[in-house]
Amino acid sequence: MESNSKTIVWFRRDLRIEDNPALAAAARNGSVFPVFIWSPKEEGQFYPGRVSRWWLKQSLIHLEQSLKSLGAELVLIKAQSTLSALLDCIEAVGATKVVYNHLYDPVSLVRDHNIKQKLGELGISVQSYNGDLLNEPWEVYDDDGKVFTTFDAYWEKSLRLQKEPVSHLPPWKLIPAAGSVKMCSVEELGLENESEKSSNALLGKGWAPGWSNADKALTEFVENQLLAYSKDRLRVGGNSTSLLSPYLHFGEVSVRKVFNSVRLKQILWTKEGNSVGDESASLYLRAIGLREYSRYICFNFPFTHERSLLNNLKFFPWNADQARFKAWRQGRTGYPLVDAGMRELWATGWIHNKIRVIVASFFVKFLLLPWQWGMKYFWDTLLDADLESDIIGWQYISGSLPDGHELERLDNPEVQGFNYDPEGEYVRHWLPELARMPAEWIHHPWDAPLTVLKAAGVELGMNYPNPIIDVDVARDRLMQAIFIMREKEAAANAADANGTNEVVFDNSENVGDSVNPKVVKGKVPCPSSSSYDQRVPSMQKGSTNKKRPNPVEEEKKFKDNWLSCKIKTEGKISKADDDLCSTAESSSMKKQMTTSRNSFSVPQAISMSYDIKSFDGEASSHVKLQNEEEIDMEINSCKNGAIAE
Repeated sequence: MESNSKTIVWFRRDLRIEDNPALAAAARNGSVFPVFIWSPKEEGQFYPGRVSRWWLKQSLIHLEQSLKSLGAELVLIKAQSTLSALLDCIEAVGATKVVYNHLYDPVSLVRDHNIKQKLGELGISVQSYNGDLLNEPWEVYDDDGKVFTTFDAYWEKSLRLQKEPVSHLPPWKLIPAAGSVKMCSVEELGLENESEKSSNALLGKGWAPGWSNADKALTEFVENQLLAYSKDRLRVGGNSTSLLSPYLHFGEVSVRKVFNSVRLKQILWTKEGNSVGDESASLYLRAIGLREYSRYICFNFPFTHERSLLNNLKFFPWNADQARFKAWRQGRTGYPLVDAGMRELWATGWIHNKIRVIVASFFVKFLLLPWQWGMKYFWDTLLDADLESDIIGWQYISGSLPDGHELERLDNPEVQGFNYDPEGEYVRHWLPELARMPAEWIHHPWDAPLTVLKAAGVELGMNYPNPIIDVDVARDRLMQAIFIMREKEAAANAADANGTNEVVFDNSENVGDSVNPKVVKGKVPCPSSSSYDQRVPSMQKGSTNKKRPNPVEEEKKFKDNWLSCKIKTEGKISKADDDLCSTAESSSMKKQMTTSRNSFSVPQAISMSYDIKSFDGEASSHVKLQNEEEIDMEINSCKNGAIAE
């Protein structure tokens, strides 16, 4: 490689200097032109929520300062098209090469593949790197070359594949490539509007975005909190987890560094015979593994943001009840632990993982609301909103993963309250109307004597709602829904002339049996000069038992499918063959490009019914929620609470 080469370094969700393979490779071989391109139109329905955009803005400011100290300026561009912006940069500096680190969400997979194809056709060298995972999704297979669909099997194999620790040291100096393009300030990107700044100011009191702050947070956790992780991790409220997830999402710390730091501690504790430390490290590494697994599943099954991995919910009679959806969002379900979690989420953009499981389980199992709605709401409101982790979490709760919760499992929020918030401190903090309730009754105030309620100033149905649904009624309705689902499934199977039974969707409406789909390990042909370049999911039809077609023919067909996929802002996809394309445009209408935190959209293509009693009729194909300013009035007293509990 010539030392005078000019390289565009395309930053995305890898906003760090240290252990950044794309930046390190570019810095070794001549001058660099670092660029971050913000294209709201291309984000489609997964346009980030208010708090996530706040974090991105702060992280970019931090990265700007770091690059400037090394001698290069971060070029910020707001564009309609990422490809056009990159072409402008290439022309401006006379660059012959573009480098970036991989992303694995369905929107990015389509966009990146298209950009690589187009740049290659113009003679621009493109190299991409693994800056986000321990193992690439196309590197981990079972002994038959098939995709793992259970976490334990996947993680066991991943750990066996671990290589010697590799870290890319931060460059001590960058040589800037000469040239100029139309750029903007971080304010002009429009990541935060004036109406959002007052709410966002609270976030800065509890969080410090930026890659060097991520490094400090990692050190603090490993040295002072990791040892007690096995004991404290399920304690809701308080600082009981690493709080690294937003840093990991935006790539402000590399997962390799986190893994190696924790693994080193584990080795030392094991040598010392410290079983508590060993267990804590194993549990935390497993949490890292779940993040890896989320990308693995979403890469190999890129329809999972719209459909269940398994077919178990294909005939589930969802209850598209807007009023119940609103009550859940506002923390007005009448179940204190659920409501406290939802109020904290709205006020701070953060909730403990255990609370995420509890509120999601209530959403699906008690209210029978479509899991895609909940997934989208989490995406719009979480500070660490991460599409792949979001998808896996909601499918796990819905029983849509082979090793997920059973669909029949219905956890009682009252019992969970006493398990995870025994003194009621968490509930009291986020539900001030219950602040004077005794611990004995705080998780089930509807059972409290009138004298207790009166002394606590609680008027059920007035200043705090009655339960939105009784536990026993919820259990009966869930069982009824499952019964109807299985009846419909049996009828569909009986009507299937071929007698096939769909178990794992694999980019088609019918795969033959329950055998895990097999993935072609060969690379889809596209211009590249790196053996570690980004690959794309394989696509197959028919029974997974059948012999695979000729790889060359299959790759040609797959390439053609990819090239036909253009990222659009609206429209429907009806054919099963277009599932891969739908990962980019989704079957829902485009989310309105607004920075308001008071509106969001939910996925469209969900078969559901209005009336839980009849389970008949189709709901509106698109749900647009109304302005939720009333939430601010209802939970205003919560907004000054601790941000990062």
